[in-house]
Amino acid sequence: MNLSSKRIRLRAVWMLVPVFLILARPAPETLAAGAVFALLGAAVRAWASGTIQKNVVLTTTGPYAYTRNPLYVGTFLVGLGVTTAAGSVVLVALFLTFFTMVYVQTMRVEERKLEALFGEAYREYAAAVPLFFPRLRPYRAGAGEPTSFTMSRYLGHREWELLLGLTATFVALIAKMSIF
Repeated sequence: MNLSSKRIRLRAVWMLVPVFLILARPAPETLAAGAVFALLGAAVRAWASGTIQKNVVLTTTGPYAYTRNPLYVGTFLVGLGVTTAAGSVVLVALFLTFFTMVYVQTMRVEERKLEALFGEAYREYAAAVPLFFPRLRPYRAGAGEPTSFTMSRYLGHREWELLLGLTATFVALIAKMSIF
């Protein structure tokens, strides 16, 4: 069976949910700190998802003017937020290991795909905009058509599901904190 990288990532996350719930030791302070990271990550993902036109246009505006992978920056912040909220250093370490092992490779694969699709325009963009860690000033060159956030793109990419998952996760952590 040949699973896509995305399907592997999603299945791995669901397999880790029981481990997460067992190891979680939430406290009010960890929940608050984690919520800040998770909501920031969800906002970054929402902005990126509502801006990108995957495989149609080389998106270099909005959050893509700061990093070539704002969706993954958002994912990183969400994961860091959820594991921080759980109050377990072990979970934070597991997340950082998982993210590094899976997403660095994923970003490299996508980089080759975008170069094949957009050629020199992508190479110029990639030379100016970091793969992951955002630059401070936005990229302004005209490598691609300007795109702006639209709610239809956001909804079409089903990014709202992340908010449902975050809500369920924080409710579970609050319940665990209250029960134990």
